[in-house]
Amino acid sequence: MNEPPRLPGGGFAAWSRDRLGVARRGADECGDVWQLESGVYVAATAEPCEAVLRRAQDFPKAPSPLFPPLKRSSGAPTPEERAHAHAARMRGLRAQAVAARIGEIAPRTARCADQWPTGQDVEILPLVRHALAEIGVHYLFSEDAPALLPFASQLFLAREVLVRPSRWAWPRWIPTPARRFRTRQQAAFTDALRPVVRRRRSSGRLGDDVLGQMLRPSSHYGPLPEEAVLDTLPGITVATFETPSRAAGWILLALARYPQAADRVAAEAALLPADPAATTSAHLDSLQYTQALVREVLRLHPPSWLLTRRVARRTQLAGYTVDAGSTVLVCPYTAHRDAREHSDPDQFRPERWLGDADSPAKPGVFLSFGTGPHGCEGAALAMAMLTLLTAQTARRYHLSEPPGPEPSYQVATFEGLATVGLRLRATLRSREQSRFQ
Repeated sequence: MNEPPRLPGGGFAAWSRDRLGVARRGADECGDVWQLESGVYVAATAEPCEAVLRRAQDFPKAPSPLFPPLKRSSGAPTPEERAHAHAARMRGLRAQAVAARIGEIAPRTARCADQWPTGQDVEILPLVRHALAEIGVHYLFSEDAPALLPFASQLFLAREVLVRPSRWAWPRWIPTPARRFRTRQQAAFTDALRPVVRRRRSSGRLGDDVLGQMLRPSSHYGPLPEEAVLDTLPGITVATFETPSRAAGWILLALARYPQAADRVAAEAALLPADPAATTSAHLDSLQYTQALVREVLRLHPPSWLLTRRVARRTQLAGYTVDAGSTVLVCPYTAHRDAREHSDPDQFRPERWLGDADSPAKPGVFLSFGTGPHGCEGAALAMAMLTLLTAQTARRYHLSEPPGPEPSYQVATFEGLATVGLRLRATLRSREQSRFQ
């Protein structure tokens, strides 16, 4: 059988010590697809990564939701109900829906920037995560968001506890303390959300937020059962701020490390309305360099840097044969460094995403939000949040890393690519500086 090559000195032991280093070495030494262990393959470059993500029938996503349906006498939602719930959510998350609500997102990103303590080294991710949670929960639940935000924060904590690295991979049926904690927090969130759903339905005021879209009867299906609405919302609630928070850490670090790029973002952001609530999708579209910087950071540091897929049937991948039941690890981190797709792939160059004369006509593959049938539902919302947060921060501050030999953060790779403990210092930028840089 024509199997992908094994990486010399690779394997799970080396992988657990340095995931990013082994991933880079595998791509450099073995090429498009390589074998980590027997039956575990890594799609390392752009073409096989895209192929796996788009060929969902051959490479399905593992059915392991972080928040599985709660056990109830009425039973879990059926696959058909879950599919209709997904379609209903997407009505509120597609790009046009996000564009219509930019005026709600912008004030909260501005408030986050305003709350940054100046003149001191601050661990910034907790502040950013709270701000993005407020934005995400408000986007989903509008006026009911304040009551639901504490429960959403506990859901995030339950996820953090559950995915913490452990020496033991317990079978899913074992009720470990972390799983029991998750179930309690999921039940508490559901119990808080249930009266909101019933009140909206009984009053007929369904709302224009994502929850309102889920409560609207479909012309083909009718109204979603209550349990299908409730059971599919914990995961998307956490997702609206968890992954963007990881991304925000890398973006803010880039503003500190590339001051000329930060100056260009600040000059662009100076043209935003003085009242953030007056910000529209046209203003967001005008932040072209800011969006390019966000995309470039996400290219170099994709928050979901490794995606897992199962092989449904024996098939071909990049000219190799992979057996049914195998695992394929899709690696956007190395795919984004494929020199066939991106010139100078290790260089930070936001201009590559612009239509400038000096930039390539084809900027290259971009998998930070996935692609294919299981691409990120909230990609448009995440880009809006991150772009406005970047603009509002650079508009107000110069950022810098703490002086000294110690790094200002640690790189975490277990669940996603994150800047754990990131500390930065903000210094006020004068209005003239931001406008005329």
